[in-house]
Amino acid sequence: MIQLKDILYKVTIDKVIGNTSVAIRNIEFDSRNIQLNDVFVAIRGALSDGHHFIKKATDLGALVIICEVIPEEIINGITYVQVADSHKALSILAANYYGNPSEDLKLIGVTGTNGKTTITSLLFQLFKKAGYKVGLLSTVKIMVDHKQYNTTHTTPDSLTINMYLKEMVEEGVEFCFMEVSSHGIHQKRTEGLKFEGGIFTNLSHDHLDYHNDFATYRDVKKAFFDQLPKTAFALTNTDDKNGKVMLQNTHAKKHTYALKSKADYKAQILENQFNGLLLKINNQELWVKLIGSFNAYNLLAIYGAADLLGLETLNTLQLMSELESVDGRFQYLISKKNITAIVDYAHTPDALKNVLETINTIRTKNEELITVVGCGGERDSTKRPKMGAIAATLSTKVIFTSDNPRSENPAAIIDAIEKGVPGEYFSKTISISDRKQAIKTACQLANEGDIILIAGKGHETYQEIKGERFDFDDFKIINELLKALNK
Repeated sequence: MIQLKDILYKVTIDKVIGNTSVAIRNIEFDSRNIQLNDVFVAIRGALSDGHHFIKKATDLGALVIICEVIPEEIINGITYVQVADSHKALSILAANYYGNPSEDLKLIGVTGTNGKTTITSLLFQLFKKAGYKVGLLSTVKIMVDHKQYNTTHTTPDSLTINMYLKEMVEEGVEFCFMEVSSHGIHQKRTEGLKFEGGIFTNLSHDHLDYHNDFATYRDVKKAFFDQLPKTAFALTNTDDKNGKVMLQNTHAKKHTYALKSKADYKAQILENQFNGLLLKINNQELWVKLIGSFNAYNLLAIYGAADLLGLETLNTLQLMSELESVDGRFQYLISKKNITAIVDYAHTPDALKNVLETINTIRTKNEELITVVGCGGERDSTKRPKMGAIAATLSTKVIFTSDNPRSENPAAIIDAIEKGVPGEYFSKTISISDRKQAIKTACQLANEGDIILIAGKGHETYQEIKGERFDFDDFKIINELLKALNK
């Protein structure tokens, strides 16, 4: 068993009551999981404060309490460690407990509003194809080389991160690609990790329910780059006005990518079709299976990261041409009646605009573009009218529906979306709360050659309603409905 004093290395401590030369079993921040000789870290969360559960933790056998405020009742034989920030302390404790595994592989963090999952997943594919053992920490899944695990958060808690990083090191993984969310940065989940590089994608309207305003959201993202070491690289999209902000105070080596502005890694879209893109990257032509200008940015970030991590250029270009799209990211099928159905995770105004503009660039305008879209409950409500305006303006027909309503009334969410629709476009819209019925209606409205976009949920295989998760897979459902209509 490991000693408490060993996992306290680099933790900023205000006060200690008791003995740090004690053997501990495990670290927990959920009092319900406490067992004999565990360390309980009292975290202040959005819904509850772990300090209220210190007594429960000690009753269950906690030997050590890490907290921001020492409780009034001190129990003999229990060690109390007071820290200024329990979130930060937890991350450093977790890294020490698991042997600081991030120091034994090359960890790349990807942050931004859109593109994190695509970039991390495609980098995982690319480096696997190049013959390396690779790890992935993403919204869609966690991969330890060939082993897959399910995930529930964009950036897992620090204990989970370090547990999987340790497994990766034990499996001989050389590179790990990790999504870094604004929640994860703000809650210090990435503290104690050594990053080889950071990639910034873009910044648009999202998570303002959590961060309150856009400047705070931006500065949280920037904090990730501020903390990168001199040995790391910082690769940023300079076509986004916030791209240069990310580099302002970083100690890392600065690199840029762009389609429109001057950059180290530059691309031009030569052709954009439903079956792929023809790109010119740093004067090398490349055909890829991915679609849209937003994917041109993603691919450019991948090219830059591969170069900075030492892959040979021609090998990288060849492997990029073999990359397959990520589940729920512009994932499409064409029915027997030549109806194109596209499923995309677009759940922010900017992402929805990107997808719809991409479709409109490719389509001939002789066909209908029918969009099915909703917004999640208990999330940033200010983006709802923006989503409605974008969907109505850039589609020929729109069906507003439920996404993951959670505990909110779906009709109230749809009403908020509808408020953004310009008056001249309102006749294009229909509202159907039941998501399956909304998708079915889109299929019934579609004629040969038409395009259906199902936006918002992407890779998710569930719908969350009043605290319960029900099986729901957009891609599976539209595939079944279109097949039934073909009979």
